Order: sequence, then structure tokens, then C-alpha cells
Amino acid sequence: MARDILVTSALPYANGATHLGHMLEHIQTDIWVRFQKLRGHNCIAVCGDDAHGTPIMLKARDQGITPEELIAGVSAERQRDFADFLIAYDNYYTTHSDENRELSSTIYERLAAEGHIARRTISQAYDPEAGMFLPDRFIRGDCPNCGSPDQYGDACEVCGATYQPTELGNPVSVLSGATPIERDSEHYFFKLADFEAFLRDWMRGDRLQESMSRKLDEWFATGLRDWDISRDAPYFGFKIPGTEDKYFYVWLDAPIGYMAAFQNLVNKRNDPELTFDRFWGRDSKAELYHFIGKDIVYFHALFWPAMLEGAGYRTPDAIHAHGFVTVNGEKMSKSRGTFIKARTWLDHINPEFLRYYFAAKLTHRVEDLDLNFEDFLARINSDLVGKYVNIASRCANFISKRFDGRLAAELDRPELVERFAAQAETIADHFEARRYSQGIRAIMALADEANAYVAERAPWQIAKEDGRDAELQQICTTALNLFRQLTIYLKPVLPATAERAEAFLQVEPMTWADLATPLLDHEIAKFKPLLRRVEQPAIDKMIEASKEDLEAAAAPTKAEPEQPKDKKKKEAKAEPTPADGGGIIDIEDFAKVDLRVARVESADHVDGADKLLCLQLDVGELGKRQVFAGIKSAYDPSALEGRLVALVANLAPRKMRFGVSEGMVLAAGDSPHVLSPDEGAKPGDKIK
Repeated sequence: MARDILVTSALPYANGATHLGHMLEHIQTDIWVRFQKLRGHNCIAVCGDDAHGTPIMLKARDQGITPEELIAGVSAERQRDFADFLIAYDNYYTTHSDENRELSSTIYERLAAEGHIARRTISQAYDPEAGMFLPDRFIRGDCPNCGSPDQYGDACEVCGATYQPTELGNPVSVLSGATPIERDSEHYFFKLADFEAFLRDWMRGDRLQESMSRKLDEWFATGLRDWDISRDAPYFGFKIPGTEDKYFYVWLDAPIGYMAAFQNLVNKRNDPELTFDRFWGRDSKAELYHFIGKDIVYFHALFWPAMLEGAGYRTPDAIHAHGFVTVNGEKMSKSRGTFIKARTWLDHINPEFLRYYFAAKLTHRVEDLDLNFEDFLARINSDLVGKYVNIASRCANFISKRFDGRLAAELDRPELVERFAAQAETIADHFEARRYSQGIRAIMALADEANAYVAERAPWQIAKEDGRDAELQQICTTALNLFRQLTIYLKPVLPATAERAEAFLQVEPMTWADLATPLLDHEIAKFKPLLRRVEQPAIDKMIEASKEDLEAAAAPTKAEPEQPKDKKKKEAKAEPTPADGGGIIDIEDFAKVDLRVARVESADHVDGADKLLCLQLDVGELGKRQVFAGIKSAYDPSALEGRLVALVANLAPRKMRFGVSEGMVLAAGDSPHVLSPDEGAKPGDKIK
């Protein structure tokens, strides 16, 4: 019987680039959703950008754009990254939406009407230099519970304790470096303790992994305290109903964004069978699952179900937490080139290889996942190219050349195909329980059997012998049916490869139900390579490209605020003093700059810009780039088209209110005059 399932991933914060840490969660989610759809269930996945809070407000101010422009630019990039990693949400939305504003207000008003909201005056940290109240994560100091230094103002990363920022020892503002002072302000609180009995009952069973349940037990033991859900102006977010200068704390409206994204999907589809109450109503029979990182379990397993319960909505069936990504056994590092952005990976390596590697190592437990490049290289080339694709490549040409592309009407080993199909429930159980690594091991064990069968029957030998054509056709038909079954099992992990395999087999999109029915007396297309080996140079180039991203300022997130201003000043003073027109650098510094030849495909004026032209560039192997250049005073756009220019290709992309500029064209003088390589140079050539 088909199930109704709604799945969400944690909403990525809308002020930074997508990186491999994000990809772990979204790939894990996408595999599970694709698996459910492959099984015939009505599974819907929604996500969106977490778009509120002080970090976004301040970053937009620094860039001279509105917060709305900032989050729109980030969202466009994020959705492009996800699409290129084959992550297919049914709706990707934003918390800065009318639907979210309405739902947040409704939930708040229902909680207030039931007496679950308290108001009281508190002493709050205030930055006297920045002239504003400080959000929790813009204060750092000593944890009041374990004493660990340099902890955030709301939670300790060492012991996991939560607290008020006023409880920190030796507090410092991350905006100015000043010591915060205390000022009184009236705040609004959600009375979490009202729901202790409900939460204790709710968390029983399989709603949480065992390690997360133990963590909640610790929080219960220390007592559930009121949760501050308000923030003072200035703040980018939703005003609390009935107030003029109070806003919902970002963590109140962020999870409600799941509901808003679904409501937006309902509005867009206009399907009478797809209703909000069917999935979110108190009496909903649908299943609801959240995939999140282990660092935000507190919000999702305490505040979130309590809010839903108090406001009259259904609660999640389970919250699936995961660990973090490490690279070569260590935290992702910018200096080592292992803090890898999604786009940097996409520029160098097949995205399905990361999907497969994550799947091969993911378990249902809350464990960190290590991306070891030596293991990655060996596993991809062995499993996907050497085992899986190898089955088809060894047998397909015999069918094409000897039998006009037609499979036999009978199998050589029908019992082998039946045995592969009999593994369907075992593999399905692994995927269902998010034991992806066990599922992949079971699939690769079948791939080993298929290759052993091909080696044993040796169709290349039989093809040399007269009178054995029928046998040859049946052997190759059997092998290609085993390949087809493996493709179905791998389809949630390798959707693009599965699509190419379906084109080769000339079949409609395959489902789990197709495992039991062999493909016989059927015409296939000529085989083309489905995957190519990954080579070490590609990994090396990706790491080098990640190192080159170092000069891009790390965007502040809720977990990573900007540096204190005084720290930036000290670092600026440490820079070498220019002399005779510039500071001295060595060859290693110069080597960090990737200069490339580019050809201007088009040039246009930029509406609202006095100095800029928008250039669309062809950079050869690096693809297409858009660059905003301050050369409007010197050039008519049409005079630039077709011209070769010199491009700084590894400059961090810059979000402007007109769009994203992906590099810098070199020019000289005040006029300025664009520098041009001689004809004969080709787009993409390195300038040395």
C-alpha cells in the first residue's frame, strides 16, 4: 500500500556558499526520498533557505544591498548546486515568505492564547560601540557550565549545555571586540516546561537515535527552561504580532519554514488531493521525517515538537540526525584545501561519485563521515567502473554486433536473475532504515557475483566458436539483466547514471517492481560508456582550487559570526607596508593567482550602474563566466565583443545587486585600458 510521506532537510542559512558539510545531509535525504518514490510511495520532499537573523542583516549592509537581494542571490546559487548534485526537492522555498509569516503568527497566537507565552524584562547584552543588542551567537566567552573558553552565547560546543548569553564568563562582542554591557529589555518566552510530560512520552520508541535520546535525557535532568523567542530591533525577520520593535528569533520561524514550504507547494500544484491538513493536521495519517545535523537536535527534538503540540498540529514521526564531514581524518580545512565548496567539487569531479561514496559510508547512527581521498579513488574506480559498469561493457557489444541489438527470449541462468530479485526486500530494509552502507555492500556483493558469472561463461570465448550463437545471446542477455537489476538498486544513489542506463536498455524509467521481471526479446541501443574513472589529478586540482578560495571572506552563519572588528584591524596592521608602488611578494604568492585568457562573447550596459559593463566570457576548459567590469567610461560594449582579455579566474565570486561577478578582467590606467593577449592565444590558456 502506498504511503504518504513528507520529508525535510534542515534549512541551510542563506548567507554562505554550499559546501560538502551541507551535501552530506542533502544527499542522504535525496537518496532516501528517491528510494521511497522508486518503491511507489507518495513521498514529498521540501526544503528552503533559512533567511532571517542579524548575520544576514549585517552582511547585506556590508555589501550595500538589501537582505532580500542577498538571500535571493544565495538561493539561486544554492538551488543550482543542489540541482547539479542531482538533489531533487519537490519544492525549495525560503523562510522569508508570506506563508511563513502567517504560520509563525498563527502558531505564536495559539501558544499565547493557551498561556504558553510569558513576557518579562531581562538584562540583555548590548554592544556600546555597535549600538545594538547582541544576538546570542555574536557573543563569545567562557561556558558557565564547564568553563570552556571561546564558546557561543547560547550553547557550548564542548559540553552541549545551553544558557543565556549573560551567563558567559569574560564575554566579548564579535562585532566590535568590546565587552558587552547589560541593558534592560522586555522579551517574550515560550514556556517549554509546560510540555515536559508530552516530550518525555513523544521521544519514546524510534523517533530519535539512541545517542540523541540520551542527550535529551541529560537536558531533562537539568530542567527545561523558558525559551527566549524574541529579538530587539534592528533585526531582519518577522515582527511579533502586536509589537513595533520585537521580532521572532530566527529559530522560531526557521522550522516553521518546513510547513511554509509545503503550503507553498500546495498553492502551486492546486491539487485537491494535496492539502495542508493531510500532512500537517493534528489527525494526519501521513508520515513526517526530518533529516538534520547533530548540532541542532536540541531545537528539533524539544522546541519544535512542543510548539507543534501546543499550536494544534501533528508532530514528527522521527528525527534523523547525522554527524559532520571530515576530510582525510581531520576537520575540513581551508589552508589544506579540504574545505571544499559544492561548486568546486562540481568543477572537477562527477557529483554522483560523492553521492556513492557518502552512501557507501553512511549508517543509521550519529557518526562523523570521513572523506578519505585515497579510499574514495579506489572505491569509485573499483565498485562503479570495475564492477558495475563493467558488466554491461563486457557483454553489450556482442548483442549489438551479432544479434542486431536484440536480447534473447530466454536466459542462460534464470535462477541467478531470480536470486538477484530475491534480495529486493533485504536491500530495501537497509535503505528504509538509512543503513546505506549495508545496502551498498549487499549490492556490490551481487555485482561481484555478476562479474564472476561473466568470467565463468566467458562470452568472448564462445563468440569464437561456431554453432554457439544462441548460447552467446542468452549469456549476454542474462548478464545485461543482472546489470539492469543492479541499476535499479543503485538508482536512488546514481540517478543520472540510471537514466543513461535506461536509454541504453531502451526502457521507461525503472521502478523497484521491475526487479522481478526480466527483460527478454527486447531491442537495446548501442552501448556507450556510462561512467569514467576518477583520476588523482582531478582530486589534486580540486584541492588546489579550494586553497585558492582562501582569499574569499568566510561568510558568517548562525554558528560562525564575523570576526571582531578589532581583530580585523590588528590583522590589517600586520600586512606588509607597500613600498615603491607595492609590497614584495614571492613566487609562491604569485602562483596563487590563476590568470587565464578569455574571449568576450557579449558585453552589455548594466541598468543602474554608472561605471560597469556586464561581460559574458568564454574561458575554455573553465566554462563560461560573468564579470562586471568598471570600464564603461572607456568602451562601447560592441567594441569588446570577440576580443581576448586577461582574467583573474580564481578570484572569489562577488555578489552584487546586479548579479554575481565571477572574476576580474585586467586593465591599466585610470581610463582604464583593457589588457589583451595576442591573437593565437586561446580561451582557457594559462597566463604565465
